Amino acid sequence: MAQVETNLDQLTINTIRTLCMDAVQKANSGHPGAPMGLAPAAYVLFKRFLKHNPKNPAWIDRDRFVLSGGHASSLLYSLLYLFGYGLELDDLKNFRQWGSRTPGHPEYGHAPGVETTTGPLGQGIANAVGMAIAERHLAARFNREEKQLINHHTYVMCGDGDLMEGVSLETISLAGHLGLGKLICLYDDNSITIEGKTNIAFTEDVKAKFESQNWHVVTVKDGNDLEEIQKAIQAGKDAVARPSLVQIKTHIAYGSPNKQDTSDAHGAPLGAEEIKLTKKFYGVPDDKDFFVPEKVLENCGKALTFGEGFEQSWQSIFDAYKTEYPELAAKFVDAISGFLTQGWDASIPQFNPEDGPVATRSASGQVLNAIADNLPTLMGGSADLAPSNKTYINNSTDFQKNAYDGRNIRFGVREHAMGAIMSGMYLHSGIRPYGGTFLVFADYMRPAIRMATLMKLPLIYVFTHDSVAVGEDGPTHQPVEHLASLRAIPGLNVVRPADANETAFAWKQALKTFDSPTALILSRQKLPTLDLSQRDGEFNYGAYTVKKVLDPDMILIGTGSEVHICVEAARMLKKDHKIKASVVSMPSWELFEKAPAPYRERILPASMKKRMAVEAGISMGWEKYTGPEGKIIGIDKFGASAPGGRVLKEYGFSPENIVKNALELLK
Repeated sequence: MAQVETNLDQLTINTIRTLCMDAVQKANSGHPGAPMGLAPAAYVLFKRFLKHNPKNPAWIDRDRFVLSGGHASSLLYSLLYLFGYGLELDDLKNFRQWGSRTPGHPEYGHAPGVETTTGPLGQGIANAVGMAIAERHLAARFNREEKQLINHHTYVMCGDGDLMEGVSLETISLAGHLGLGKLICLYDDNSITIEGKTNIAFTEDVKAKFESQNWHVVTVKDGNDLEEIQKAIQAGKDAVARPSLVQIKTHIAYGSPNKQDTSDAHGAPLGAEEIKLTKKFYGVPDDKDFFVPEKVLENCGKALTFGEGFEQSWQSIFDAYKTEYPELAAKFVDAISGFLTQGWDASIPQFNPEDGPVATRSASGQVLNAIADNLPTLMGGSADLAPSNKTYINNSTDFQKNAYDGRNIRFGVREHAMGAIMSGMYLHSGIRPYGGTFLVFADYMRPAIRMATLMKLPLIYVFTHDSVAVGEDGPTHQPVEHLASLRAIPGLNVVRPADANETAFAWKQALKTFDSPTALILSRQKLPTLDLSQRDGEFNYGAYTVKKVLDPDMILIGTGSEVHICVEAARMLKKDHKIKASVVSMPSWELFEKAPAPYRERILPASMKKRMAVEAGISMGWEKYTGPEGKIIGIDKFGASAPGGRVLKEYGFSPENIVKNALELLK
């Protein structure tokens, strides 16, 4: 390999490379290869294209940059340091260490300029699509021809591994359908994976695949050719009707005499001797770690001046906008601030027992529409199940190509993409996303739910068809383990309402929560509206007594549709056996655990040892609430195909079986 030239651009690129190598080497852990190959493209993007203000990383009209291949995090941290985002050289030296602002994969909230948490491959692409959707929607809502408040691009950098993941195909398909022309993907085409050359598992024509998905594609044959990279990115910006893929042929661990173009450079330090040889190739001092020439800092530091200019120009536009469109400006501020507009919950219906049974999915649809009328930032859809999930906003249109003002997103049969896109929409600011599917298909989007919970994003997942009561569709569509699976995700609020009013409370609680997502678990079958004349406690604490009695002999605890069975069983126990049973509805374990200790003691007194939990799902976890002397009626096997009521009865969810088990418990 010939030694590269050392002009200022090249010196900056080589500084980025050496910072990445040194950070990984010092940590004795990390991924040096991709950052070394991607440094030229990343530099061109940050230096020549990115509209951003490092002094205000939250400026609403900034370009977004997502590093989907989060293992290349040292590249992102080096860029944020050099371009003035507030990271210090010591942060790079503390890479992957306890308490560091530079964790092994980028984590939202740890360092300014990190737009989203990435690492699980493919999801960053979907996050970026969500950001691009939010940009187009807000532009359609608020822009006026002469005053553009929202007009920016979303750039995402990905690699071969990202494109192998199924979620990436789901999202590029949807992005192409929607014509998201302000989305540009920089593809690190280095032909290397952990196991070796990509051709051991990946021989598809990436260019043809993206073109078939309605993307514009431009290829850069040499990932070190800055001018070709610049032309390609500009061509992507010019292709306003379609998202663009810039396919860049790079060399993993570029410049490393023994590791370049090998899988050895993917996920391990190069080693001290190899780093010395590589630095010699770059023409930089090989005896200094974390060496940053002053002129490199000056070169990148110009972004601070340019950034202030970008934002000041935008502020001038917004000031004039406020004068000409004061009401719209106020709505814009509310949207990007995430405020719940005054009166957002004023139209939520109340349900009465005499109105008759209502499926909680149907009640959810009514509540959603009542809120949507007063909360214009509420936006979402379903994975091709809107008629079943009841997730359509009736007073709005579809979000489609060239009709971006609609609030109903047709995600298609793409659950994983839907979940990750929702995260991107919220991270952009200005949107409060929700998305729906059947509970059994929560498995398809679980990685996205986990990532959203890790980032503490207040998304709302609408999961309907919540139990074996689904019936004739059989065990493939009957969730049994899914409640326990979702409850196992730290920080996710799982809420299974027992009736229409609990469903309304659940929506209100979800929208008033700003530090965690909420999974609403809703029934297909109709449920009676609870008579709460003997109620004790509050829904927002996660559990309350539906039927309170003095000096009870036992407590029946239920969720969702099983609360009604418990109420009937309590009536039968009293009438036929003179046994007094309190009935507790526990829609959310997570909310109950956050309730004050005296409240929890009030609902589930420690002195009351005879407790029975009833839920149409696996029994795992209920031991915490039933205790060693309690009992659980659950489903620890898969369901069966038959009418829903029959399946429930056969699996023991009948008042008679609860009574039988209660009598055994009290012996």
